[in-house]
Amino acid sequence: MKFEKHNYHLVDPSPWPAIGAIGCIILAFGAVIYFGDGLTFGAEETTRGSMLPMLIGLGLVLFTMAAWWKDVVKESHSGFHNEIVQIGLKYGMVLFIASEVCFFVAFFWAFFDPSLYPGYREAIGGVWPPEGVETMHAMGIPLLNTIILLSSGATLTWAHHGLRENNRKQLILGLIITLALGWTFTAFQAYEYHHAKFAFTEGIYSSTFFMATGFHGFHVIVGSLFLLVCLIRSIKGHFTPDHHVGFEAAAWYWHFVDVVWIFLFTVVYWWGA
Repeated sequence: MKFEKHNYHLVDPSPWPAIGAIGCIILAFGAVIYFGDGLTFGAEETTRGSMLPMLIGLGLVLFTMAAWWKDVVKESHSGFHNEIVQIGLKYGMVLFIASEVCFFVAFFWAFFDPSLYPGYREAIGGVWPPEGVETMHAMGIPLLNTIILLSSGATLTWAHHGLRENNRKQLILGLIITLALGWTFTAFQAYEYHHAKFAFTEGIYSSTFFMATGFHGFHVIVGSLFLLVCLIRSIKGHFTPDHHVGFEAAAWYWHFVDVVWIFLFTVVYWWGA
């Protein structure tokens, strides 16, 4: 590092961008083939396509993510991530979360469009929720999940304070509690889906409900994986009070998931029902 001519880290030649791009292409076309009932490029076949190409593409993407992030961790331990590089990594995470916000804005809009002006839609009976839909009670499992998820945000912040104070025991314990709360949230949501009085394909209410809440549930699972990696790295002693960008990125993502759930609970479960 004493011979560097600038504050930026120029990475060594890496195969992961190319492998990741190939995996994304295979995943996209595989999904079109599978979910499009085998209809590809004007073919008249109506049987559902094979799932194998989609799974191969997904496997390549996941493998690329794991291997690439492993290389980033190695670069960090090699001393390449100075303050300027850390700022760049943080900006990258902020932009990623901003792109996730756009996803949820689309899903919320899909819910708001028919719910704010139901009188213009005869197909749903001119009312919202549509006639015959038995909605979920907001003060049951959804309220319990709200308490669980907000509590997990508090325990994660407590873990972050432990890291900043170089209290390794507090850091590890806070992450364990946060993960337990996150998994509990996922279990309750699965239970809620299993006992729902409507299915995904039963109209616009159920479609928008499952899309918004299910996509959020997927983010909880992804965030739990982020925190699990942080827990393993914390046990190995990777993070220091002044150098823990990986932990901060995972924490930002988890707090983003918390905020989205507050909107989901308020709009979809309470007001929308």
